[in-house]
Amino acid sequence: MAPMPELSHGRRMLVLAICCMSLLIVSLDNTVLNVALPAMQREFHASTSGLQWTIDAYTLVLASLLMLAGSTADRIGRRRVFMAGLVVFTLGSVLCSLAPDLPSLVAFRTVQAVGGSMLNPVAMSIITNTFTDRRERARAIGAWGAVVGISMAAGPLVGGLLVESVGWRAIFWINLPVGLAALLLTWRFVPESRAPKARRPDPVGQLLVIVLFGSLTYAIIEAPHAALAVTAPFAAVALAALLALLRYEPRRPEPLIDLRFFRSAPFSGATVIAVSAFAALGGFLFLSTLYLQNVRGLSALEAGLWMLPMAVPTFLCAPLSGRLVGSRGPRLPLLVAGGAMTASGLLFALFEAETSDTTLFLGYVLFGIGFGFVNAPITNTAVSGMPTAQAGVASAVASTSRQLGQTLGVAVVGAVLAAGVGSSSYADAFVPAARPGWWILAACGLSVLLVGALTSGRWARATAERTAGRLTSPETRRATPADV
Repeated sequence: MAPMPELSHGRRMLVLAICCMSLLIVSLDNTVLNVALPAMQREFHASTSGLQWTIDAYTLVLASLLMLAGSTADRIGRRRVFMAGLVVFTLGSVLCSLAPDLPSLVAFRTVQAVGGSMLNPVAMSIITNTFTDRRERARAIGAWGAVVGISMAAGPLVGGLLVESVGWRAIFWINLPVGLAALLLTWRFVPESRAPKARRPDPVGQLLVIVLFGSLTYAIIEAPHAALAVTAPFAAVALAALLALLRYEPRRPEPLIDLRFFRSAPFSGATVIAVSAFAALGGFLFLSTLYLQNVRGLSALEAGLWMLPMAVPTFLCAPLSGRLVGSRGPRLPLLVAGGAMTASGLLFALFEAETSDTTLFLGYVLFGIGFGFVNAPITNTAVSGMPTAQAGVASAVASTSRQLGQTLGVAVVGAVLAAGVGSSSYADAFVPAARPGWWILAACGLSVLLVGALTSGRWARATAERTAGRLTSPETRRATPADV
């Protein structure tokens, strides 16, 4: 099947709206869940590591399967995989709402993640193939990023209201009507498309990715509670899986992820920036939710209201970032994003911003501005300059980087917090125990700033052009694995 046929402007806007619906339920699921963590903790008598797993079980499986979903969609049909993802995600949401205990909830979250892995990268691939004009694509990606802001604005409020009035299980019910509506609209209005040349599966590469992400996350989350003899082997397995992946993938003619992509400085930079920015997001939401409810004693709804100073700037800045990327390139949005996120982290790390309403409000606003500006340049840089046939894989790498970053952010910051609190009173120990976590978030913001500046200039664009030429030239396609 040929790439997606040219559609009218109205039809393209409808396809964008349908794809954004999938992002909404996936993003809303994370923001709503964070508000519900204290309620889950009370019902299941969960530890900090148990709360980490309710989030990371989802993001970990999502990160592990995104590249497989992207390449599979390019091979067998993007609409087909997208619809399958909507079915599995909606089913997983229903199962989560019925979970009798914490292990069951964690297991059902993985079901959700299997479905979610077929949504965001495939939706982005559909958008990339629908909007072929560079500026129109940048605006579409800006609108896509704005949906994250909508989920941040609506998620805490909707989640808080549901937790207060019905209970935490209701947070999963909202996925049912949206998922079913998106499924019907996709079946009716989204045309099927595939890559011109199908890519063969890479089961060994996929297994190595799962082992790498899973063992690394386990080692980090369990480090504060388990003996070194328990966690060290998992860290060693993660390192071995990484080395094996780097050795094995270049030898395959059609790898799960073509490592030549990373010869492009903008693509490599987008990957690092995505990990850093979403690690900051994961850690920020985790610390903020626990502080507002468990230390300040706010209700779930009140905590949701307090998250608005972060959510609203994200919503407002995301489309502005998309327009800037389309008209001036990614450099300015990345510098603004990195500067604002760094300032927010430093405000908490140096001045304990959470102890004053004024500084807490300012810290949230700064983080919201930074995160609002960062999403559009990540996605645009990851897919721009890549062959259209590789759109699914390229966008899946960007999505994988986001989910891996959020997984590591929750794992690392949660582990630091758990180690700092120890057996002390949670309310008394939280602020000093969280300070190293805020330093980590400030470092993530600084990474966005420096890497964004380095990989958005003339030299970086030249490496992207050379990489695109290698990926599309007949000589490269005929090259042996050893040559590449």
